[in-house]
Amino acid sequence: MRNNQWFTTRPADSAYLLSRLLLAVSLIISFQLQAEKAYYRTDNSNQSAHTSGKVFYPTVQRGGKQHGSIITVTNAKTGAHVVLGGTVKPYREVTLTAQTPGRVEFIAGSEGEWFDEGQILVAIDDDDVLAQRQQAMADLYGRSSTLQDARAQYSREFWAPQALQQQQQQTAPSMGYFPSMFEKFMGFGGGPSSGGYPSYNGLNPWVVRDVDLYSQGTHVDQAQSGIHGARSRIDEIDARLRDTRAISPFEGVIVKKVAEVGDTVQPGQALLQFADIRFLQLKVDVPARLVSALSEDMVVPAKLDVGDTYIDVRVAQIFPVADSQRHTVVVKFDLPEGVPGGPGMYAEVMIPDVNTPIADMPIIPSSAIVRRGSLPAVFVLNHEGRAEMRLVRLGDEVDNENVAVLSGISPGEQIFASPSPGIRSGWTPDFSK
Repeated sequence: MRNNQWFTTRPADSAYLLSRLLLAVSLIISFQLQAEKAYYRTDNSNQSAHTSGKVFYPTVQRGGKQHGSIITVTNAKTGAHVVLGGTVKPYREVTLTAQTPGRVEFIAGSEGEWFDEGQILVAIDDDDVLAQRQQAMADLYGRSSTLQDARAQYSREFWAPQALQQQQQQTAPSMGYFPSMFEKFMGFGGGPSSGGYPSYNGLNPWVVRDVDLYSQGTHVDQAQSGIHGARSRIDEIDARLRDTRAISPFEGVIVKKVAEVGDTVQPGQALLQFADIRFLQLKVDVPARLVSALSEDMVVPAKLDVGDTYIDVRVAQIFPVADSQRHTVVVKFDLPEGVPGGPGMYAEVMIPDVNTPIADMPIIPSSAIVRRGSLPAVFVLNHEGRAEMRLVRLGDEVDNENVAVLSGISPGEQIFASPSPGIRSGWTPDFSK
């Protein structure tokens, strides 16, 4: 009764309700038209995406799980290159060996410990070498005494010749020492055997004096030579003492210990490997036919065997001579600082092949590849709007995200960029959700 009364008391409200109803109907029709326009707009963008290569379908949702976007396969110019494997090595690496026989009595640390330049890494027992040095020092002291005695004998012969003194004793002095010498040198009292000069055992005393002086000088020279030989012997022993210590030639770490404390080693036996691992290089054996494409300071792509990390490496050194058996040339590449991994790991480098021309090849994301056993495949969206699995033959990797395809698909075809694990041939994506 209340409602009827309301209608009867307000007759103008019926027209108002009718107008509101018409407005709601017009809004519903407008929403439907906008949805149809959006559908045709999406369909037109699909046709243009065949040439643009961008994602033109929205992310497909089915059962609450993301099945990935659909993209168009495009072409890209890719030059042929050869992938070669190599080993990462330190920029500087040495193997310290024993130079003298003995027993290892000290090793500075274990693998991975850092040492500065000039530190002792390994020490070998040097008791016998020290004993030899003491003997050499004693010999040096003895030869020094011999040199002093020879010099004293030389000085005495120079200032007081023995021949003249003995000749003076054989003749009667007339005016003391100096007058007697005056008489001898001036020819007084000389016999015919000396030609007017005083004689000593039939010889001129000055000749005898020169011979004695030369003999004493020879003793001095021999004593000096003996001292030089003794000092050289000491230097040799000091070098052997230094050889009992393995000293770090540069800053680095111990890579590998070959000997332990207490081991008896011989000359040439390895003690440890020492390297500077702050700077790394990639050593690769490159076939001789590909070396012409490389030059020093050239940058080429490489992939490390640590999380499939892609980096750029620089050609540091190209060996001048090829291996006569394998016909390969050793090439070293500098790695950037801070790369993951370390010495000894495996890495691949991509060398350009100058014998193969550059060609246009289809490029797809690596995430679009699925494995069915050992064969790579991709899911293609066919003309019926269904997923179709197709086997492909992959080429070289273009970068960290894309790979070239040799056969199996063509540019302009649509593929699933990230197919879900449960996708199969015949599956129809639902674009309404």
